[in-house]
Formats: sequence, C-alpha cells, structure tokens
Amino acid sequence: MKQSSGTLLYRFGSSGLEVLLVHPSGNYNRRAPWGIPKGAPNTGETLEQAARRETLEETGVVAGALVDLGYIDYTRSRKRVYCFAGQAPADAAPHCASWEVDQVGFLLIARARQLIHIDQLPFLDRLAELLQSSTELPSTR
Repeated sequence: MKQSSGTLLYRFGSSGLEVLLVHPSGNYNRRAPWGIPKGAPNTGETLEQAARRETLEETGVVAGALVDLGYIDYTRSRKRVYCFAGQAPADAAPHCASWEVDQVGFLLIARARQLIHIDQLPFLDRLAELLQSSTELPSTR
C-alpha cells in the first residue's frame, strides 16, 4: 500500500477555527478537492519528518509541535495517508511554494469541510475532537 504523510495546521482567526489546506495544480486537477499538504516519505524518513518536509515544500510554513491524528485509507486507491496536527506559527504566511499546488490558504473549518477530499474529512473531525478535549473551547463544528 502506498503511504503519504502530511499535516493539518490550524489557527484561531477572528471568525473561528481555520485549517491550512492546499489545492493540487494542473489543468486536470481543476475540479479536484483540496487536502492537507502531504507526500510520500523518503527512504529513512519517519512519517512525521515527511509530513514536516512536505508542508514546508508545498506551503513555505514550518510546522512546530505536532500530534499524531492517525491515518485514513483512500476508498478508491490503495493509499494510506497519515496526518499530524499542530497549531500554525503565529507568523505563518502560507504561499504556493511548489509546482504541486496552485492554491494554499487557511480556510474556516466549515468551508474546509466542503472543499477537502472526502476521504480526508475524518482528519477535520479528529482535530475538532482533540481541540475540544484538550481545552475549554466552544464547539468548532
């Protein structure tokens, strides 16, 4: 099974919880869903190291402390995606740092739910659960 690893970075904006997502580039991806910045681990690289590298390569953002959100398996392909979550640095200024993405940005969680790859939707749920259980935050759904 192919493996991929990425991050779900978040921040609290003036309108609520926002997550950092990317959109794949290329005309054939014009209608493709958004997703977490991710990619395949290099030889000898841990899943978390791969997630950090891919996030930097695709968005220009350096991830800080991360928590493992587990993995999901794509329903249409034999691919397993691992995800690590963390609060985005206060000075994060994401941009398209690679030819692999044509859009990158922080999206309100409700909008992210509409745009994210359907198989990655559980990562948003897991993040919301993590934030609710670890702090006294109002519902993020």
